[in-house]
Amino acid sequence: MSKLILVPTPIGNLEDITLRALRTLKEVDFILAEDTRTTGFLLKHYEISTKMVSHHKFNEHATVERVAQRIAAGEKAALVTDAGTPGISDPGYLLVKQCIDNNIEVECLPGASALIPAIAVAGLANDRFAFEGFLPPKKGRQKKFLSLQEETRTMIFYESPHRLVKTLTQCVEFFTADRQAAVCRELTKIHEEIKRGTVEELMQYYMENPPKGEIVLVVEGVHK
Repeated sequence: MSKLILVPTPIGNLEDITLRALRTLKEVDFILAEDTRTTGFLLKHYEISTKMVSHHKFNEHATVERVAQRIAAGEKAALVTDAGTPGISDPGYLLVKQCIDNNIEVECLPGASALIPAIAVAGLANDRFAFEGFLPPKKGRQKKFLSLQEETRTMIFYESPHRLVKTLTQCVEFFTADRQAAVCRELTKIHEEIKRGTVEELMQYYMENPPKGEIVLVVEGVHK
């Protein structure tokens, strides 16, 4: 019975959760949630009463050993984040590693992740791509851009709305102004928006139209 199950949750539209994910959340002994309020809304919507335990980036270092011990003692746990697949720019890696080190079975269900629909709909080469997650907010940001100047694969970034213009400006600076890109905003939600163009065009657009919501930025690689 001892097992950790990573359960993807919808990135916006609650209908995107799978039947298998719902069954798993009902059957496990407890759910590790990044934000119990956010997950609580999902559980209430689907009438799931499984007990939740808070598990986020601020406490995971201190709790992974205790959680792993609890699973090893015979319990089955589900790990969820606020949206998407656990461990993909969200908490998850440390607990997975701890469970593996203690010979605890780890399983990941297929499901929602913002990067896949973004690369699929961007209209850029997607046979090979580099997922970079969130850029460093301050320290190390320039170094990261410099390291990507020769990247030939399409690049995918997660970005916050208040830093999008800064990121696009740096794409103009460190790449080229005519580099093609797509801003995928609020994927799967009512106000989903896909804007395509050069990084300079997108920079100008969002300077005049400040964005809101969750953002995935897709940028083509350098041509050689």
